[in-house]
Amino acid sequence: MEAPPTPPVALGRLLADHELGLRHLAGPAEGEVHGVHASEMADPSPYLLGGELLLTAGAGLAGADREGGGTDAGEYVSRLVRAGTAALGFGVTPVHETVPRSLVEACARHGLPLVEVPPGTPFTAVGRSVWRLMARARTAELRRVTEAQQSLAAAAARPDPVPAVLRRLAAALGGWAGLLPTDPARPPGAAAPDPGPAPAAPAAPSGPSGPSGPSALPGPAPADPGVHAGPLPGPEVLAALAALARRVAPGSAATATAAHGELHLAAHALGDGRALALATPSRAPGDHTVASVAAVLLTLLTRRPAGAQAAALTRLLLGAAPGEAVGPGPWYAVHARGSGDPQALAAALGTVLLDPREDGVRLLTDRDPAPQPGWRLGVSAAAAPDALPGADAQAGRALERAEAARTPMARHTDPGFAGLVGEAEARAHAEALLGPLSPVLRDTLRAWLAHHGSWDRAAAALGVHRNTVRQRVARAAGLLGTDLDDPDTRMELWFALRRSAAPPEAPSG
Repeated sequence: MEAPPTPPVALGRLLADHELGLRHLAGPAEGEVHGVHASEMADPSPYLLGGELLLTAGAGLAGADREGGGTDAGEYVSRLVRAGTAALGFGVTPVHETVPRSLVEACARHGLPLVEVPPGTPFTAVGRSVWRLMARARTAELRRVTEAQQSLAAAAARPDPVPAVLRRLAAALGGWAGLLPTDPARPPGAAAPDPGPAPAAPAAPSGPSGPSGPSALPGPAPADPGVHAGPLPGPEVLAALAALARRVAPGSAATATAAHGELHLAAHALGDGRALALATPSRAPGDHTVASVAAVLLTLLTRRPAGAQAAALTRLLLGAAPGEAVGPGPWYAVHARGSGDPQALAAALGTVLLDPREDGVRLLTDRDPAPQPGWRLGVSAAAAPDALPGADAQAGRALERAEAARTPMARHTDPGFAGLVGEAEARAHAEALLGPLSPVLRDTLRAWLAHHGSWDRAAAALGVHRNTVRQRVARAAGLLGTDLDDPDTRMELWFALRRSAAPPEAPSG
């Protein structure tokens, strides 16, 4: 299971910490803090990634309230807002006895939360509190996702699995979940054998307050919700969900999302003319993982797969190793592009394990694939379960060769040196290697390598401070998990950067 991203810390949680003693002075009292940074620079914005609680004693603003005293507080705050700073924490007494009035007014004017850090609270204490709250939130989110995953797998084993999974999913996400047709001309139950009766929608409580959560549907909806669970949304929400379901029709995107007022809407393709539709009041970091697990289970359940395959998937979702869940194989990864129905392709290859995407279809089968009409296939070498990630990459490269040669199918072969320097495969290798890096980090690493590791020359080429180059290169090394002092690593990264889809390389002089 992919771990959800670390949730941010609510500014209100820090203000409520009596040991810190922070006092809100200006701007909104709420916000999301993604990190902490301390700086006394007049303009720290080049060193910020966005979302930080910036801590300062105001040394760079020592003359801000005096005529001709240097950086204006308004300019300072404006730069922080443009850099995406979440909040500003001002420590009093080291430089200023009180928070400068001009700074309070500037933060109020620009809508930047400003808090006072009392003399007895070190900046490190604020930082430790933020990281501690982040760690707790991440642990809680991981626990929530794991428990939801286990409850979904347990629901899939019940006698009425589809309604049971939808009920567990709606409860886990605190909203509504249902199956909708991707073809508006066909009734929701016409795609496959009926998986079970639709559970009744909860009755709205009596009284003037009305139903809690999304509004109940008093009459016929523009979209028949079919099998569903959770508080039924109103007609406008159901219509928006029906539109999302049409966007994940066979051959289209695998998922689609939208916002409707305060609701988050999503549709996940299940194949065979069905989509999992969701309407939730909020979106936590792990919700996508929970919904994806449910979509996989519902895909299998609505297709009536062989019992052994459903049991294997359930074991895998419950934490079994791939070899224990799906058997020793051999397995073949297949990448496909074409105009046919992905479900028909999966049936022809003898599998229900498929992943429809915007750029094609990925499949996993234990049968040796053969060419299929209307499709171009890339097939991996036979692989054991533990080698499936590598087989997936092989299938992707094989498909590129099939398309370049305009052949119905290409199988993976050891490419050797000549294959690696081919443009398509070299680009695929580069993107796989550099995947964790943002465009900014790629540009910085390219300039740094082009100037033979010179911080000053790379900074001049990029137009940034040399410390910015140091920070970005260090972050790139951390994301890649590599030692940039190793010449072999530098060489591999340089060739990858030359092949990646990136701006022109920096001058080498």
